[in-house]
Order: sequence, then C-alpha cells, then structure tokens
Amino acid sequence: MPQIKMYTTDVCPYCDRAKRILEGKGLEFEEINIHGSPEMRDEIERLTGRRDVPQLFIDDQHIGDDDDLAELAHSGQLDEMLQQGGGTQMETAKKNDGDGFEERNVIIIGGGTAGFATGVYTSRAMLEPLLITGDALGGQLSMTLDLENYPGFFGTEAAEFIKGMQKQAERFGTEVRFDMVTEIDFNRHPFYLKTYDKEYLAKSVIICTGASPRTLNVPGEEEYGGRGVSYCATCDGFFFQDQRLIVVGGGDAALEEGIFLTKYASEVYIVHRRDQLRASPIMQERAFKNDKIKFIWSTTVEEIQGDGEKVMGSLLKNVKTGEEEVFPIDGVFIFVGHLPNTELFKGVIDLDEQEYIVVDKLQRTNIEGVFAAGDVHDHIFRQAITAAGAGAAAAISADKFIAELEDRAYPGK
Repeated sequence: MPQIKMYTTDVCPYCDRAKRILEGKGLEFEEINIHGSPEMRDEIERLTGRRDVPQLFIDDQHIGDDDDLAELAHSGQLDEMLQQGGGTQMETAKKNDGDGFEERNVIIIGGGTAGFATGVYTSRAMLEPLLITGDALGGQLSMTLDLENYPGFFGTEAAEFIKGMQKQAERFGTEVRFDMVTEIDFNRHPFYLKTYDKEYLAKSVIICTGASPRTLNVPGEEEYGGRGVSYCATCDGFFFQDQRLIVVGGGDAALEEGIFLTKYASEVYIVHRRDQLRASPIMQERAFKNDKIKFIWSTTVEEIQGDGEKVMGSLLKNVKTGEEEVFPIDGVFIFVGHLPNTELFKGVIDLDEQEYIVVDKLQRTNIEGVFAAGDVHDHIFRQAITAAGAGAAAAISADKFIAELEDRAYPGK
C-alpha cells in the first residue's frame, strides 16, 4: 500500500483542501505539521525547493502542493499512481457508476459563508440540500486569520467559524461533498450539473462560488510561486523567519496578513499603488503602530526577480514620478483584490461588466430557479455577514420556487 505523507502548517486552507481530496478518495495519509520546527521547515525547502505548504509525497516521491494533487486526482493519474503502488484504498472511493443521475431538490455550489447559510435555511425547510464545496472549504474566510466583526461570534479564528457553520448546516440535514462542478446545463429542467465524480439533476441551484485572489500578472510571479511568492500569510509565513517581505495591497486583507507576518519577518513593507489605504480605520491603526511595518506609497510591483530558485528582489515603480528601483526582498505576499468565480456560468447567467452575477432583490438570476449569493455577486460590501444574509435570502427564494413548482402551500403565499 503506498505511503502518503503531507507536510502542513497551522491555519492553512490549502492544506485543508489537500486533506479533503485525499479523504474524499478514502485514502489514509500521514500529516506532518511543521509549524514551530525550523529544522523541518528547512528540510522541506531542501527536499522540494519550495517555501509553501502543503507539500505531498507518495512513497517518497514528491508530487507537489494542493493544486498538483487536485490535477492528478481530477485527471485520473492519482488513481493510476496508487494502483501501480499496489494500493487497494481506491476501492472505497465514490465514483459515478454510469447508472444515471442523482436527483436533488437543491444543489448549492460553493462552501463559503453564503453556501453554508443557504444550507442551514434549505435543510431547515426540509429540502435535503446537497452542498458541493468546490476547491476550498470556507471561501474567502479560509484565507483570513481573525474574524472580529460577525455579530454573535465571540471567537477570533475564522477557521473556527467555518467549522461551526458546516456543523450547523450538516446538523439540519445538508449533505456536504468535496467535489467540483465542471459542467452545467440550465436550459433544461431539472437543471443538469456534472462534477468530477457524478452527474446530478436539481430542481433549484444556488450559486455561492465566491471569488478568488487576483494576481499581479507581472513577470516572475508565476515562476516564483511557492518559492517566495505567496497569497496566504498564515500558510507560508513560517518559511520567512527573520527575512524582509513585501505585502502588496492596501485593504484589510493586506494589512491583516502584513501584521501576521511580523511574527516571523524582520521587516514588512506594505506596497500600495495609492497614497492612502483602503483598509478599515482599526486595521490602519494596528498597522501604523507596528514597528516592523513600513509603507511604500504610490508604488506598484512591476516584476518579481530571483536567482532561479527563490525570490531575491522586486522591481518597484513610483506611479507619480515613474522612477523605478530594484528592491532587495526575500518574499512577496499579494493581496490586491479578487475576481468572481463565474467562468463556469459565462454565456448562461447574466454577468455585469466586472463579471459578477447579476441578481435581483430576491437573489434571482436571469434563469428561473437559479439563485446566487455571496461574493460571486457582491463586489461592494464583501463581508461574511452580508454573504450569510444573501445566502439566507437565496434559500428562502429557492424554497418558494420549489413550493410553486410542486403546487404546494408556502407561508405568506
């Protein structure tokens, strides 16, 4: 039986994603948490040349991070690797056997705040919803360390909040599956959805796919991904003990992650293209008071440079003077906004000029029976509480739609 090892660290959404891929296939694995162990951190960098987690090995063969694992799993190559290694665990994996479609009342696409709020409301309405998580459980909150502004939640860790939302949704009857929707057909009813593992028919669909981090799209960014370029401070900050770092951005996420990085880095430079921040006053106050944080105003990152193995510097440009300089640095953490995850719905669901889903006040899309909630449609407020509220509204609208479809009574009708 192949031996699977996964190196992780604390508060790492990408690590959680890799775990769920393996668990979804019924695979056992050894998790090695390197947090707090400089020796193990250095060993991982020596073995892989990378400065990020998770890092996975099968029978001591390095297969990469969560993206690499997902690609192997979705292409079928992971199954082949395990079978070649004499593994039998794949027999427990749930696969579409070709005997037909699985029929559901409601399918929720996305496992973030909006998705789980939708799950709570639709399951309490006895609709027995199925929630398909997508790549990451928790959505944007999985990339956040602290959650201080959700009314009634007195913890601080966003990961704790996400687990609580999932537990509550499942308690009322929401079925959660770690899978990815790859194909849809909303021109027929029941609606058709296909994932990597199954095919479904649904009376109603609620889209809660959220948004993904925006990249800088500059030379060197992709080349040095995992080798000094990161989009998650809580995942990778431990690799940069006593080093100089750049954080790109001026919003709450950039400042929060920058403050977190001061636990490890010797200096953190916030590089922002404007001369004032977009972050909330409380986050600005915390950042300005932190002795390790310095600000580089009115500046953009034009290129990320390195020695072929790791980041060594960044080409910065002052947007007011046009002056450029190479700034020696050990790592670049990027937090410059998000792009809605709507690629699957282009040409089917109406999108605005920024490619966010267009909904009405009842969370309805242009297709009757298809609703949307959360960051996939909201580019104004983008808060956990507003996502949850939109998710609840979408669930209530979906319940009413199905009641009318089945010609049954609905409260308030």
